Amino acid sequence: MKKMGKRFAYSTLGLAIALTLLGCAGGAINWNQEPPYSRSLAWGEKGSGPGQFNDPTGIAVTADEVYIADARNSRIQVFDKQGKFRRAFGGDILGRPMNMDIAGNRLYVPDYFKDVIHVFTLAGEYCEAIKTDDGLTSPGGLAVRDDGTLLIADTYGQRVVHLAPDGEVLRSWAGTGIGAGDFNYPTDIAIAPDGGFYVADGYNDRIQQFDPDGEFVRKWGGPFAMNIYGPFKGWFTTVTSVAVGLEGSVYAADFYNDRIQKFTAEGDYLTAFGSEPANAGHTAMAVAVDNEGTVWSVNFADNRVEKWQPD
Repeated sequence: MKKMGKRFAYSTLGLAIALTLLGCAGGAINWNQEPPYSRSLAWGEKGSGPGQFNDPTGIAVTADEVYIADARNSRIQVFDKQGKFRRAFGGDILGRPMNMDIAGNRLYVPDYFKDVIHVFTLAGEYCEAIKTDDGLTSPGGLAVRDDGTLLIADTYGQRVVHLAPDGEVLRSWAGTGIGAGDFNYPTDIAIAPDGGFYVADGYNDRIQQFDPDGEFVRKWGGPFAMNIYGPFKGWFTTVTSVAVGLEGSVYAADFYNDRIQKFTAEGDYLTAFGSEPANAGHTAMAVAVDNEGTVWSVNFADNRVEKWQPD
């Protein structure tokens, strides 16, 4: 991501606290977890041809297709669910596409470089660019509500924006810090079944939950969700994507820990799964769940798509 540094080690303080608070509330440990998921399919490699990727950063799925934000190739690639390439589009428009969402027959793509939300038909026809009245700053992800309004993770704006389709800002949640409703480079948003939403609070290493009216509900990730990162169950080291499953469970891409973590709607840890990188870097960049409960992710380091199913 532009402007972002990298984290390669866990802090001594964080590890010390981990040892003393192991098993505490806030999503830290739950031994009654589900079995992990197994990878049933993968495709892709580094390159610029059909079916090749250069730093994939987002994924969205329909009943029969998988859409990939192929970031450094500045395009969207579309595949069937067996990994067969179908089409690509956006190369003459996109800067760096990120965490996308599908609503109706539209694909909504935040552009990290151009600071707009691009809208395409699912066939790849360009519709429009949505901008806020006050400007976005490197949006990293979004979710579309049933009423057609957008919730945007405005990553370098350090806020979440509720936006009308015409660009009017309906509400903004802003503030940098570790308190409830504060953010530290938020990266993505997912809508809950009740109309509430979850925010991947990226460098705060946590998930924040809000109700349908936008009021804070809870946060989790590490001890008390206070930006203490680590490799333990329910902890994060940079959350880069979030998705909600059919039963309301929450899936989060835990980037520097190379895994997808699954939680209940209330933030209780259930299971984790992922791939160790074959190349330099880290893997779990983005996650999506289809209407059958299958989990799809993009492997950033190895430039591929991965399909996960329960054991």
